[in-house]
Amino acid sequence: LGDEALLRAMMEHPILINRPIVVTDKGAKLCRPSETVLDILPGADIGDFAKEDGEVVAGSGQRHAR
Repeated sequence: LGDEALLRAMMEHPILINRPIVVTDKGAKLCRPSETVLDILPGADIGDFAKEDGEVVAGSGQRHAR
């Protein structure tokens, strides 16, 4: 596969990549673990949230014990 075909396949089938590649004005980042997206999102002060596996993460990116 060429680069274009590979990128197209990943866009059409996101399960092919473990975490999303996020691009903002602050840069691009492979967001693994998922809370690393907070580093490049503008206005990322969203408070605590739960990840897909139930782990609670503080809006600051700090993980809470279960």
